[in-house]
Amino acid sequence: MFLDYARIHIRSGKGGDGHVSFRREKYVPAGGPDGGDGGRGGDVIFEVDKGMNTLFFYKHRYQFRAEDGAEGGKKRCHGKDGADIVLKVPEGTILREEHTGKVIADLSGSNTRQVVLRGGNGGRGNMNFATPTNQAPQYAEAGKPAIELDAVLELKLVADVGLVGFPNAGKSTFLKHVTNADPKIASYPFTTIDPNLGVVDLGDGRGFVIADMPGLIEGAADGVGLGHRFLRHIERTRVILHIVDAASFDGRDPVADVYAIHSELEKYNPEIMKKPILIAANKVDVAKYDDEDPVGRLKKEFEPMGYPVYAISGVSGEGIRELLLKIRNLLDTTAPKQVYYEQEYFPEDEIASSDLPYTIEIETGRDGSVEFVVEGPKIDRMLSYTNLDSEKGFRYFTQFLRRSGIVDELKEKGIEEGGTVRMYGHVFEFYDDEAKNDGNI
Repeated sequence: MFLDYARIHIRSGKGGDGHVSFRREKYVPAGGPDGGDGGRGGDVIFEVDKGMNTLFFYKHRYQFRAEDGAEGGKKRCHGKDGADIVLKVPEGTILREEHTGKVIADLSGSNTRQVVLRGGNGGRGNMNFATPTNQAPQYAEAGKPAIELDAVLELKLVADVGLVGFPNAGKSTFLKHVTNADPKIASYPFTTIDPNLGVVDLGDGRGFVIADMPGLIEGAADGVGLGHRFLRHIERTRVILHIVDAASFDGRDPVADVYAIHSELEKYNPEIMKKPILIAANKVDVAKYDDEDPVGRLKKEFEPMGYPVYAISGVSGEGIRELLLKIRNLLDTTAPKQVYYEQEYFPEDEIASSDLPYTIEIETGRDGSVEFVVEGPKIDRMLSYTNLDSEKGFRYFTQFLRRSGIVDELKEKGIEEGGTVRMYGHVFEFYDDEAKNDGNI
C-alpha cells in the first residue's frame, strides 16, 4: 500500500544519572569518592532507504524512542550509552514539526542520513566534585533530559518526469505501455488514488524514471478532493508531461483541460510552471471529429507558448517513441534543479529558546495558609539536574535562585521569614539569610 503522509512521536534517550559512592577496600579506611558518570542517551536518526517508496511502515506505529543512558556505577564505572534508533524512510521524505509545520529535515539528494534528536549527556558522578575542602561529596549530577516532539513525515516522490492530467485521460495506460509499472486501469470518471512509478528503458542505457501523478481535479490547489496530496509530488520532477484526452470521450474540451490543469499548478506553486512542459494528445487512434482536428487546435493554442504537442495512443503505441526520445533529450539538456527544503526547526535550539521567564503566583488555601508557587522551564530543569538531598547541591540551587532574581521578587511580593515556597512538588521555607541555608531557601 502506498502511503505518503504519516504522524509520529519521537524521543531521544535521557542521559544516565551520575552515581554517588565511595571506595571501600580493606586497609583503605578513607577511600575517596568513586561514583562513575552516567551514559549518554541514544540519538534519533533518520536515514534514506533506496528500496523504500512508501511510508506504510509508519501507518500502524506512532511512538519511536531511543534508549536511555544507564546510571554510572561504583569504582568509577561509566554507565552504558543508550542505543540510537535509526528510522528508515524513502528518498524525498520531509520531516516537519507537527504544530508549526517547520521543516526539520529533507531526506533527499546528498542528505541521506541526519541526526534529528540528540540524546542527553550523562550526569557526572560524585568523583568529579571532590575538592580540597570537600573531599567526600554526597551528590552527583542528574543526566540531561530527553528531547521529544510530534512530527509529520511527508513524502514527495523523486522522479525525472511527472504525468499530469484529468482523470480518465489515459495516464495509467501510457505508463503501463512505456514502463515496467503495473497500474490498475479502468474507464472510471474518478482518479487513481496512489502515484505509480516506473522506469522507461529506451534500449541504449539512457532510461529515466516517470511517475503517474493521480488525476487532478479543478480546485485541487485549494484542497478540493485530495488536493495537495497529489500536487506535492510534482515539485521534485524535472519535466512535466501533460496527457490530455484528444478523443473527448467524457465530453471535455482538451484545450480547456490544459488551461485548467495549468491553473492548478500555478496556484499551488508558480515555480512548477517554469519546468519544461510537454503536451501529449492521447487516444488519437479513436478520436472522431467533424470540425477542427483536436491535435491541430492544441498545437495552435499551446506551441506558441513553448509547450510542444505530440499526438499519441497509449493503447496502440502510436507516436510514443518520438515523445520518449524528446523527453530524454530534454533531460540531457536541462540542468537538474534539486528542490531542497532548508531546515527551519532546530529541536535543541527551540527547547533552549523555550525558557520563558519564570512566574510567581500566590495561592491561598482554605485554612488561610499562603504559598508562593514558582514555575519556569529553567527551574524545572535545574531541579532535575540537582541533588537537593546534599548540602552542596542545595546550596548550588539556592545560589541559582538568587542569581535569577527569584529571591528578590519573592520579597517584593511580600513573602515573610518562614514563608512557604513550592516548586514542582518541592516545598521550601523561605529565610533571607544566606548563613541559614542549611535546608531552607
